[in-house]
Amino acid sequence: MALTKSLHSFHIPVMGLAYTIDSPIRVAQYGISSVVSIIDDELIEKMNAFYSKKFNLPYQEITKKAQDYRAERITSYLNLADTIVKEKFSNFKAELSESKAALEHFITTLPNTSDFKEGLSNFLQEGVAFKDKVRSYLETHLKAGTIDVNIMTKVDKDNFIKGEQLPTEYNDAHASLRGFANSNLSSSVVLSAGMNPRLYSYFENFKDFFPDANGELKKKIILKVSDYRSAIIQGKFLAKKGLWVSEYRIESGLNCGGHAFATEGFLLGPILEEFKTKKIELIQDTHEVYVKGLNQKEIDAPQQPLELKITVQGGVGTAEEHHFLLENYQVDSVGWGTPFLLVPEATSVDQQTRDLLRSAKEKDLYLSGISPLGVPFNTIKGTTNEFHKQKRITNNKAGSSCPKKFLALSKAFGPEGICTASKKYQDVKLQELETKKADVSPTIYENAKAKITEKACLCVGLANASYLENNIDIKGQEQGVVICPGPNVAYFDKEVSLSEMMKHINGNASVLSNVDRPNMFVKELKMYVDYLKNEIDTISEDLTAKQIKKWTAFKNNLFDGITYYEDLFVTALSSEYTTIQKELQFYKDELTLVSIPQL
Repeated sequence: MALTKSLHSFHIPVMGLAYTIDSPIRVAQYGISSVVSIIDDELIEKMNAFYSKKFNLPYQEITKKAQDYRAERITSYLNLADTIVKEKFSNFKAELSESKAALEHFITTLPNTSDFKEGLSNFLQEGVAFKDKVRSYLETHLKAGTIDVNIMTKVDKDNFIKGEQLPTEYNDAHASLRGFANSNLSSSVVLSAGMNPRLYSYFENFKDFFPDANGELKKKIILKVSDYRSAIIQGKFLAKKGLWVSEYRIESGLNCGGHAFATEGFLLGPILEEFKTKKIELIQDTHEVYVKGLNQKEIDAPQQPLELKITVQGGVGTAEEHHFLLENYQVDSVGWGTPFLLVPEATSVDQQTRDLLRSAKEKDLYLSGISPLGVPFNTIKGTTNEFHKQKRITNNKAGSSCPKKFLALSKAFGPEGICTASKKYQDVKLQELETKKADVSPTIYENAKAKITEKACLCVGLANASYLENNIDIKGQEQGVVICPGPNVAYFDKEVSLSEMMKHINGNASVLSNVDRPNMFVKELKMYVDYLKNEIDTISEDLTAKQIKKWTAFKNNLFDGITYYEDLFVTALSSEYTTIQKELQFYKDELTLVSIPQL
């Protein structure tokens, strides 16, 4: 099973709703793959209009009057992005074959281990036939980056018209999937936030996810997972339906941007080790199930297992870490998310928010409770969203107007769902709290009140940056911008060009000013120790045996992780590894002092 070798050893993961909404249009011509969120069809429609005008392409507005407007908007925008990327890619190849200066510049951004880089470098010595030889070589060896898409599986709200519930295929995530499936793209859908069996079954409706006569998949499935067990369960569930998972994208549970799905104390290093040692077993076991699944559908099954990649993301920040992940864990690509928020050529961020990120220190980045999904959410102090939200709380008008309703997933007040960040929801909950005020301590009252009002309107806040950057009108209640960087942004303190960031990733330059940046594994360990302490400190009165068992396992898993890292870094003579050993001992001592309450 030969793996198709990508030009670059990194990819740009999905960030928020807006931050990578047009990243493929910006970077795919250089061979860089990136991921577009396809949850917000309203933002997608606005970007479709914006880019159609910018590239002088025909645009037909898709209004909410169309029965399947959500899926149609997504298909239309993805097709537009595909058209633009192909045009830019063609122009870029022409530029490289006509200009030695452009070719020299491009070569400096490529990985040093790349055969492609070596091949291109040889042409610089060529004389007369330079142009034709380079053009022919590029046609054979250079591929545009893929336009991948992301669907958060849990963001699958039921939809209604005049009180009547629509069929399941009009649910938000289902419609997003249909929008991608109907597009011209040959790329992947990244499924994140856990398993949604109903959505997974819906994949069976689209032939592009099944192998063609040559055993090729036009559209592929990538699962974002936090451990091996989750990968094998979900992979086999899909394989039974004749659906192959082409990539497992492992993300740090806490040292990442956006929603943080903490593991049960399992650290990234040991998780990657398990994937490395069991990869062949994973492929073979899933292939057997896959063949049976295809046979039941009377589709010819491939003799050999299809390609399966293992990639990783979350907290990587130096070329040393990048190469360590590639070499030691034999991953196929490393995701660089947060650092690219400071690369204007690659991501869509308004200037005020980029300045906030640039000046952020460790103390400004925190794991918050602002997400209506009820999942911890990495964010930063000082956003414009925080300002507007606090202003409403101060004026006793807590909550948001909730225009988009993508996260209206609480059934507390009826089947149509309501968002916990909405004013309607918070008014009721604050009134309920008021009736209990006399029976609880002032501290418990204030904590409960803060918990209700801290929820932010992510649907609007995570989309506004693109509108601001591109001078697109923003209507409705003022929400400002929500940004969700990983803690890693604390060590990146300046805007940089795309080529500078690529050189940084490949170890040919550095964009870091701060020499005190902790190793990514150590940083994640610290976050997990802090997370456990916080869980215990903020416990409610009703302690259970189940909770004690969970914390005990969490603590033991962290100790196992530390032991693994002590062994991993013991052989190296590098001064960095000596520092890592000291830090591991420090957190081991901290963890020993963590006392788990007893019944």
